[in-house]
Amino acid sequence: MKNIDEMLERLYGADAVSAQNVRYSGAERTFYQFFGSAQEPMIFSASGRTEIGGNHTDHNRGKVIAAAVGLDVIAFVVPSDDGIITIKSEGFPKDSVDTADLSVHAEEKNSSAALIRGVADGFVKNGFSVGGFRAYTTSNVLKGSGISSSAAFEVLIGTILSHLYNEGKVNMVKIAQIAQYAENVHFGKPSGLMDQMASAVGGFIEIDFADTQKPVITEIDYDFTASGHSLCIVDTKGDHADLTPEYAAIPAEMKSVAQFFGKSELRDITREQLWEKISEVRTSCGDRAVSRAMHFFDENDRADRETEALRNGDFDSFLKVVAESGNSSFKYLQNIFASVDPRQQAMVLGLYAAESVLKGRGACRVHGGGFAGTIQAFVPNDLLGEFTAKMEGLFGAGSCYSLYIRPIGGCAVSK
Repeated sequence: MKNIDEMLERLYGADAVSAQNVRYSGAERTFYQFFGSAQEPMIFSASGRTEIGGNHTDHNRGKVIAAAVGLDVIAFVVPSDDGIITIKSEGFPKDSVDTADLSVHAEEKNSSAALIRGVADGFVKNGFSVGGFRAYTTSNVLKGSGISSSAAFEVLIGTILSHLYNEGKVNMVKIAQIAQYAENVHFGKPSGLMDQMASAVGGFIEIDFADTQKPVITEIDYDFTASGHSLCIVDTKGDHADLTPEYAAIPAEMKSVAQFFGKSELRDITREQLWEKISEVRTSCGDRAVSRAMHFFDENDRADRETEALRNGDFDSFLKVVAESGNSSFKYLQNIFASVDPRQQAMVLGLYAAESVLKGRGACRVHGGGFAGTIQAFVPNDLLGEFTAKMEGLFGAGSCYSLYIRPIGGCAVSK
C-alpha cells in the first residue's frame, strides 16, 4: 500500500494514523482475496456525520449545523470494463449492479443494491458518466448512533464514480444531492439532505432548508483540534422499539401550528405571529405543539449564532449556544424521554452524569432524534478520562465515543 500517512492524519487525526494503517492494510488484503491482484486498487473514503445544532428543525424547512467525523466507510477499488458495479462490503453479501439498467427495482428497496443503482442513476440523470468497478468496503460508522452509515455509503459510491469516470470533477454538493435521490427514490426512505451533505462536504457546515430544492450550504472554516475539547457521543442504550409515534408527533405538531395560519411548515410563519394568536393556537393545537414551535424558532436563531461564533473563533460562545440548544430540546421540544414510557429515562440520566463531570465547562445536549438514543458532549480534554469513565460506568464499556471532526468529506485517499 502506498504511503498515505499524511492523508490519514487529515482524515482521522495524528493519534489515529497507526491504527488506520492497520485497518487499511487489512482491507487491502481482503480486497485481493476477493478480486485478485492484477491491478493495484485505488482507495476512497466517505465520512459519517454528527448533528451539531438544529435539533428537529429540518422537517419544517429550518436550519441545521452538522459536521463530518473520523468514522467512515472506506473502499479499495479497481475499474472494470463490463459496466457492472460489484461491491463486497464487510459482513454483507456481495452486490452486483449492471449500469445498463438503472431503473428502480422494487425488490431492491431497503437494500445496498438500491443505493448503488440509485447513485449511478442519479449520475446519469445529471449528465455524468458511469461505469463498472469492483470494490471491497469496510465501515466503522456506528449504527444506531445518529452518525448515518447509509449516507456515507451513498457518498462513497458517488465519489468513486466521480473519480473513475468524471475526472473527479463532480461537485461534492451535487454528489450529496444525488445520494439523497438514491435514498429517496431507489431505497425508499424519505430522508432529508443533512446527512449526505455533511458526509460529502466535510468539516462544519450550516444548511438552510428554506428552499428544500435548493438548500443553502455554508461551509464553516474552523479547526476543531485547536478548541481544547473532544466531541463525545454517548450511546444511552435505550430501546427504540415502538417510538415511531413519538418521533412522528414532533413534525406533525409543529406543522399543526403552521397550518393554523394557513401555511404548511413553521418556516412560513414568525414567532411574532404566533404570539399574537397564542391563546387561539393553544386551544386549537395544544400547549406542547406551541412549545415545540417556539423551540423551532429559537433553534433556527441558534444555528446562525453557532455559525457566527465558529467563524469568529469564539468557541466559548459556541459552547454556550450548544448548551442552550440542549436546554431547549429538554424543556420545549421534549424529546429526551418517551411520554408513553416515563420509567425509561436513560438520556436524562446521561445528561445529568455529563453535567456532573463538566461542572459548567463544555456543553452537552441530545443528539439526533432523541427519546432513546445518544447524547452529545463537548468535553474539555483534561476531563475526557473522567467523562468517559462516568459514562461507561453508567451505560457500559464502549458506550462513549470520542469523535474527530474531519475537514474533508468524500475523497480519494489515493489514486
